[in-house]
Amino acid sequence: MKRLLAASLLGAMGLIVAGGCQSGGGSSSTASGGDSGKKIKIGVSVPAADHGWTAGVIWWAKEAMALHPDIEWQFQTADTPQTQISQIETMMAGGLDGLVVLATESAPLTPIAEKVHERGIYLVNVDRGFLKPVADVFIEGDNKAFGRKSAEFMVSKLGGQGKIIVLEGIPSTVNTDRVNAANAVFKANPGIQVLDSQSGMWNRQKAFEVTQALLVKHPQVDAIWASDDDMALGAEQALKEAGRSNVWILGGAGMKDIVKRVMDRDPLYPADITYPPSMIATGIQIAASTLRGGNREKAAPFMPKHMMIDVELITPENAKDYYFEKSIF
Repeated sequence: MKRLLAASLLGAMGLIVAGGCQSGGGSSSTASGGDSGKKIKIGVSVPAADHGWTAGVIWWAKEAMALHPDIEWQFQTADTPQTQISQIETMMAGGLDGLVVLATESAPLTPIAEKVHERGIYLVNVDRGFLKPVADVFIEGDNKAFGRKSAEFMVSKLGGQGKIIVLEGIPSTVNTDRVNAANAVFKANPGIQVLDSQSGMWNRQKAFEVTQALLVKHPQVDAIWASDDDMALGAEQALKEAGRSNVWILGGAGMKDIVKRVMDRDPLYPADITYPPSMIATGIQIAASTLRGGNREKAAPFMPKHMMIDVELITPENAKDYYFEKSIF
């Protein structure tokens, strides 16, 4: 399903590529900025592969860039907001027509995004949104639905009664939307007690350490709302080391290893929820198609300003539709 979604989005954008390359009765095979014949230069800035989902992002980004060898790509990964900002500044200094950004964190990257916008560089923001509407296009998963659907499943699985731990992610619009939506569901069900809510930074080791401390603090825990599959694995390790076998976990993002365990009816993972890293490829395709042939101004009026990708609850009944053995993630 994740691949089918990516393929359909890339196919749709491919139509725009084809249309943007044609003028009159002919077509151009070079990615130029218009009459000058200058080669298009597009930067792609994403977080380093510090967990499975971002490794998937990098893989999909490279796949998408490979579709356009006639474009000059500047690709960088960053492990901190400061590094990402510095890399973007360097890209800008070298000249850019477009920039695709998946922010390490939302707030620190917003000022540099404003500078990109002020320079007139075509800006595509993927996943972790900026705090100001400076992007030409914003692509994200439906994180409010992610939080709501996963929380509703947890409430139902617990029969409306239970003590839970919440693991949050990196400070960003993604985390805020997920957690707020989940908390709204939990608050609407007074039998659900949120014992603690702390950040595991979407990192397996950090989630292990946080969960380990919370299990000591709270002798009775029924379930862990982990909001991310890497954090779920960290929480699992903490549960094993603490000898706690009566707790189950709900992660998120559709990691193939977790989906397989859902499919196999592992009681530790009764469900998961999708969040495809292939959305970065959609952003790259949009940037390439919009800028190719110097047609940015013509394409802008009909290009989407905001694209939201659905998320789906994965259960043992439908897990086979979301399991891809050869997937990078």
